[in-house]
Amino acid sequence: MKNIIKNHEKILINQVFFSNSKWPHFELLINDIKKISKKKEFKNILSLERGGLYGGISLFAPYFNKKKFISIDCSPKKILKRGAYNGKFVKDKKLIKIPLDKYNSYKNIRMKENSIDLIVIPNLLHHIFDFENLFKQCKKILKKNGSLYLFEPTLRELHQKPEDYFRFTPYGIEKCLQKLGFKISKTNLNGGPFSAAAYCLDQAKQYIPNNKIRKYDNMFNIKKLKDLIKMDKTYKRNLMRKNSSFPVSFSVLAKLK
Repeated sequence: MKNIIKNHEKILINQVFFSNSKWPHFELLINDIKKISKKKEFKNILSLERGGLYGGISLFAPYFNKKKFISIDCSPKKILKRGAYNGKFVKDKKLIKIPLDKYNSYKNIRMKENSIDLIVIPNLLHHIFDFENLFKQCKKILKKNGSLYLFEPTLRELHQKPEDYFRFTPYGIEKCLQKLGFKISKTNLNGGPFSAAAYCLDQAKQYIPNNKIRKYDNMFNIKKLKDLIKMDKTYKRNLMRKNSSFPVSFSVLAKLK
């Protein structure tokens, strides 16, 4: 089973999230999910995902093997009508394809109160306009001392338009959760200005027609992007503004008091 999960993870890294080459945000998400899934206290898990964009599967369910894992698809109807445009990323036969368990509305989660140990909200919150209502629902269905895990990018293009509403900071999320009675267990930041530059270069490349892209090969090649991302591990501190940083993503793990 370990080898099967490892193969699944390799596909996520290299073919779905491209976290080691051009989309560095998602390195943190994959590492966090891997760690969280091993915690024994999390037996009943709810995941809120846009699985409809990946052909109706949960990308993270395989990590929680032998645990009660429920996935709710939070893909809007407009997005689903366009088709699973990320579906091409999940065609590899070695990817573990677990269907979404419930097509349930995130606006009205019909689950038993005090029944869930862990709620996972990965790379979704910026698509939820009424996110405060979502947090209140999470509080309602979590057990006492249950946990809420959130992953969010700080740097992204406008995407899945028009359902792209916010760019959060870890401090803003912390305040929102504390206001509702959560205690922050851990906050992680990922990436830096060089990862940000690499990601923006990849976005810029998408605007260049295929018949002109060879002209810019030296500027946009994958090795150059990888080298840029690696520089974040060497140059970690802003030398001009001590209270500034440039993470490309963050995660927050909070516990309900």
